[in-house]
Amino acid sequence: MRTVDHGRSEMRSRGGSRRSSLNFHVLTLFPEMIEGAFSSSITGRAKEKGILTLDCVNIRDFAEEKRKGRVDDYSYGGGAGMIMQAEPVYRACVSVLDRIAGQGGRRPHVLYMSPAGSRFSQRMAEELSREDDLVFLCGHYEGIDQRVIDEVVTDEVSIGDFVMTGGELPALVMMDAISRMVPGVLSNEESAGTESFMGDGLLEYPQYSRPELWRGHQVPEILLSGNHGAVDRWRREQSLMITARKRPDLCTGAVLDKKDRKFLRESGLAEAYREAREV
Repeated sequence: MRTVDHGRSEMRSRGGSRRSSLNFHVLTLFPEMIEGAFSSSITGRAKEKGILTLDCVNIRDFAEEKRKGRVDDYSYGGGAGMIMQAEPVYRACVSVLDRIAGQGGRRPHVLYMSPAGSRFSQRMAEELSREDDLVFLCGHYEGIDQRVIDEVVTDEVSIGDFVMTGGELPALVMMDAISRMVPGVLSNEESAGTESFMGDGLLEYPQYSRPELWRGHQVPEILLSGNHGAVDRWRREQSLMITARKRPDLCTGAVLDKKDRKFLRESGLAEAYREAREV
């Protein structure tokens, strides 16, 4: 077995030419959780087309024979719960990294789902979507022996400040967000950049469908006007307003033009975007 270089501490895409698919490799104790969810809906269709691939590696398969598939043990120093041992995790990870290298692939990010990690974001999803291979390490019980984390993990990532039973669901959240940014996964590629978060990190504008009048609530008149320029402007202003009111922490990432600044002044929201960039 070889030692894995884990010197990279910040997320960065290597760019260059990419292969025809994005390959997800998930190290887990519960591969059925990953396989079932990933094979449904948009990611499932992309998997059938070969745009995405999924390789679930059961860490139990790398347990020592004498332990009969057990990969956990008590924590040194005491404390509640069990800890996943270093050696089975290391063997599972190296088996994937060696296979990727044997196929001519570059050393991938090894992502450990951890509340201590960097906060996952749309920008991170976009960067990771340009990779050829991504390896996800899913912990369970009370965590994983720190020594193997230090040895093989390149990036610790968190999806929020809360505790979950294992890393499988956070990994699926990340895989879904990353997959949407891969060309060909969505039927309308433009929607990947405009849904929920706008291009500069703002929240999405409100959406409406038929009928025009529903239980006394009318679709905004501007959306029925047929004036595409006016509709685009309305949507932009709604996005600015909703972000300021619901997620003011995102306002600093906005890129504003003169029309945006004028709208914000008139709406009393200019202060929320005081640190935003201007074009």
